[in-house]
Amino acid sequence: MSKPTIPEPVKLVVSVFSQTGELIEAVIKRLSKRFGAVDFISEILPFDFTSYYSKEMGEGLIRRFFSFDKLVQPDSLPRIKLYTNKVEDYFVCDQGGRRVNIDPGYISLSHLILATGKGFAHRPYLRDGIYADLTLIYKDKRFHALDWTYPDYGSQEIIALMHTIRRKYCFQLT
Repeated sequence: MSKPTIPEPVKLVVSVFSQTGELIEAVIKRLSKRFGAVDFISEILPFDFTSYYSKEMGEGLIRRFFSFDKLVQPDSLPRIKLYTNKVEDYFVCDQGGRRVNIDPGYISLSHLILATGKGFAHRPYLRDGIYADLTLIYKDKRFHALDWTYPDYGSQEIIALMHTIRRKYCFQLT
């Protein structure tokens, strides 16, 4: 019989995309007040793997990834996602459409999990309307995309960013 144990804390990671760097900076300031100091900021990346958000958010979206110095418990992910949803709501335009999209998740030693409000076969329910999306797995000393991984997260560029963040996380665990 397995005995329940408390899991190791995990590394909070967020992707933020918008049409402007100023909005992304405003979002990260707000998130930092809640989750603490940022210890990784990616370069500005084009968000051009999908046009899914174009109608609501416009063309020419840019994205940055961030991670936070303070580790969190994995079961805090639904609470974090609900908070990031509130931050998105804070920045809506006058017509009610989103101007920023925030995707929180975490890196553990074995995977990258994203939080989502959309259920699917590979997304187990957590609580409060939030599901876990197993996005990347770590094996053979590298991250691997899965059949359902979003194409951008499966790209070599983003996988390289996740490796950088995972190295920070490993250092924190020692």
